[in-house]
Amino acid sequence: MFPVKIYYEPAIDEYTLGKTLREKYKDVPQIPIESHNNIFELRSRPNSDFVEMKKYLIIGVRKTHKYADNFKTSDFLVPFTSSGCSAMCLYCYLVCNYNKCSYLRIFVNQEEILNKLIKKSHSTEKECVFEIGSNSDLILENMITNSLITTIEEFGKKGRGAITFPTKFSMVDKLLNLDHNGKVIFRMSINPSEIIRDVEIGTSTLMSRIIALNKMCEAGYKVGLLIAPVIMLKNWRMIYTEMLDTLYENLTEKVKNSMFIEVIFMTYSYVHRAINDQAFPDRQKLYNQQLMTGRGRGKYCYRQYYREDGEAFLRYEIGKRFNCANIIYVV
Repeated sequence: MFPVKIYYEPAIDEYTLGKTLREKYKDVPQIPIESHNNIFELRSRPNSDFVEMKKYLIIGVRKTHKYADNFKTSDFLVPFTSSGCSAMCLYCYLVCNYNKCSYLRIFVNQEEILNKLIKKSHSTEKECVFEIGSNSDLILENMITNSLITTIEEFGKKGRGAITFPTKFSMVDKLLNLDHNGKVIFRMSINPSEIIRDVEIGTSTLMSRIIALNKMCEAGYKVGLLIAPVIMLKNWRMIYTEMLDTLYENLTEKVKNSMFIEVIFMTYSYVHRAINDQAFPDRQKLYNQQLMTGRGRGKYCYRQYYREDGEAFLRYEIGKRFNCANIIYVV
């Protein structure tokens, strides 16, 4: 059952969504807090409690609304309606920002957040793409709030440019009949089944992600594949080849002919190592001293030789199967 415990800012009772969530989970223990950003009771827990803390839901009011420039699939990164996640991917970049407190936080001032986005979309010189899913998985959040439905419909009617978000989840049926007006770019994050099972804990299977991508494309959404993060396990060539074969065999022709592809190699950190060693002692070890080197403060990336070899391999294998697909970047 999710959630098993709720921490909430009392100010959420001033918002319709706050009242709705409090009532929806009235049988779940609810603990008032001063700030969703600083819950001492949780910050002071040991790393071994990471799995338990992922079962908690934090509800608050978003106070940070500053957009950041982006230069990949979007023009801006947007602080949106949630942060964190209830899944437990062993490499999750949100852990670098939130440490073991990367649990799901939902913000109830969603009308304010969405209105700011729509207003911003009309204030730029050119039509821009806004990344609204950089801090959370909005498909997952939508299962709790239905807020993504409102976002797609309202931006479709009133927004300028486009919004985009990635996901590792397949629960898209509620989005299929929405009037998105061609202003939504849906990106499915994928990895080999072995990595999904052993590393992306609590996320949807590869096949269910493929089916969801097919559905969204058929519903008229612009779509992309996000191969991320590429993890160079001992058998990485074999499992990524198998994954690409599975994609080729099961993606619709419409998806194959219209999708773009992003490729991101894994960045890891000492924070991940500390949490994973204590919370997941029997899981796959992702740090490889031979293959990886330091990158900035406390982070690791693949050494240039291995990284370039991996990129060459993936570009070749993708090209063999999807020669029409646009690989917009590899990082």
